[in-house]
Amino acid sequence: MAKVKVHVFLKPGVLDVQGKAVEGALNGLGWTGVSEARVGKLIQFDYAGDDVEAEVKKMCDTLLANTVIESYRIEVE
Repeated sequence: MAKVKVHVFLKPGVLDVQGKAVEGALNGLGWTGVSEARVGKLIQFDYAGDDVEAEVKKMCDTLLANTVIESYRIEVE
């Protein structure tokens, strides 16, 4: 059984409205050194199939990420 983590973020150049809101809030609270904040998502699951990396990549390309505007990184333990 593999433990899988998929990190999904908007691609560079795509406006991250949530990231800008977080950045503005942190700056407003006194952390003025924060810049270029990006908000993404983490998807975790167990997978019991074969060829984990290839199958998770298919999952990402099919459902877990919108590959037009998002990139992803896969971790398998």
